[in-house]
Amino acid sequence: MFDVLLRLQDLDLDIETLKARESEIPRQKEKFAIHRTRLAAELEEREKAYKDILVEQKDCETEIEQKQAQVTKYDLQLFAIKKNEEYQALLHEIDMVKKQIALKEERIITLMVQSDEAKARLEEDRQRIDAELKDIDHQCAEIDTELEEAVRERERIEEQRKPIAAQVDPRLLARYTRIRGSVKQGPAVVALNDEVCSGCHMYVPPQIANEVLAGKKVHTCAHCGRLLYHRDNVENRAADA
Repeated sequence: MFDVLLRLQDLDLDIETLKARESEIPRQKEKFAIHRTRLAAELEEREKAYKDILVEQKDCETEIEQKQAQVTKYDLQLFAIKKNEEYQALLHEIDMVKKQIALKEERIITLMVQSDEAKARLEEDRQRIDAELKDIDHQCAEIDTELEEAVRERERIEEQRKPIAAQVDPRLLARYTRIRGSVKQGPAVVALNDEVCSGCHMYVPPQIANEVLAGKKVHTCAHCGRLLYHRDNVENRAADA
């Protein structure tokens, strides 16, 4: 009675395991998604640091142009000044602007050095991050392949299950299916070891145990609801743990 049903259950347990793998395998990619985000943020930070230097350098150059234009304007004004005090004051103003230009020029030199260093560091980071992303892509592809294999294996077993399920008495099959739905995980059909249910390890009344041993009537465990069988009634079936 239980030989075919136990074969069916073996397939169902394999399907159950594969479905669990199908749910678990994609989760392996979650850590890679986090890693991608971190790498993108790191590269963005490096690019911003380099661009900020270029922007400051451009601002300094613009300020120098403006101040040089201001100096040129002041130089022209010198010719029109008659009073010595105004002349000296304008010379002082010109001198101050030239000092400001000199400071900006010094800053540009510093920024040029920093720019070269930032550009080199950015290029190194790009190469490293590209390599890491390629490695992530490779590992994600392997995960996708693993998932595809698990799906194919499950589908193969599901096809193998159909003719075996057709051999089980419809009423027993319906009962088994209902119990599997309530058990959720693990076997729905378990061996009776002496007078103990191997599913929940609870004692079964002697009368029920004798009827299970006789193999003439289907019983379920009163505690866990699983179908009970005695291994002596099943051909070539190893004892359940």
